[in-house]
Amino acid sequence: MGRLDEVDLSLSLSRKEEEGQLKAAWERLAHLRLTLGGLIGERTVGPPLLTAFEGWDAAGKGGAIKRLVAPLDPRHVRIAQFAAPNPDEKRHHFLQRFWPVLPGWGGMTVCDRSWYGRVLVERVEAFAAEEQWRRAYGEIDAFEKTLADEGTILVKFWLHISAEEQLKRFEGRAADPLKSWKLTAEDWENREKRPEYELAVEEMIAESDRPHAPWHLVAAESKRYARVRVIEIVCEEIEAGMRRWGYDPGSIPVSDQ
Repeated sequence: MGRLDEVDLSLSLSRKEEEGQLKAAWERLAHLRLTLGGLIGERTVGPPLLTAFEGWDAAGKGGAIKRLVAPLDPRHVRIAQFAAPNPDEKRHHFLQRFWPVLPGWGGMTVCDRSWYGRVLVERVEAFAAEEQWRRAYGEIDAFEKTLADEGTILVKFWLHISAEEQLKRFEGRAADPLKSWKLTAEDWENREKRPEYELAVEEMIAESDRPHAPWHLVAAESKRYARVRVIEIVCEEIEAGMRRWGYDPGSIPVSDQ
């Protein structure tokens, strides 16, 4: 049994439960973000925060990211989206295009897709030779260890849904004129290769789940549950990361709750 099989896809929230838990999670996140930025608390900038989102097509990455940044000042959060590398980017090492978006101390970056494309789509679609994507595990580990050693709080997500739920969402998008643009022929082709992608995901998790850069597998069959859980995990990782570097995450004043 692989790690994906251990994800409980039955987890869900009602609309009312989501609203209440989102409110609490947003207050906690806003407090922590202001503390990291040196605007409250000890008023010194804290460790960089880097979140990376991976997951199945239609797993709800965009919605989760939207809720994650909702309570934050958009001037102080960078959202970086990554698709296939362009011709110029292909001339460089595959990690090169990710360095410019990395956050500095007190900063925050959210990556919609990440350097793990090397061992996922580039592996399955044969855009990278086997020697290249196998070598990438060590390169990614060194990359993430470098960031962690310099203080970065790295939070990696895999949003997991079943093949049946994915098909349901694909068909829903195809039938909605306002959402059909989200669905491409490539999405359908990738779906046909789900067994190959599952193998790649399982190996990715096994090869790159480290204490300094752990994977968080989030059940996303319920979008409401996934959105809340993502924010809760980010808050937990911020607090743990701040304590590692000797910063007090503080607590939300009672008057603000």
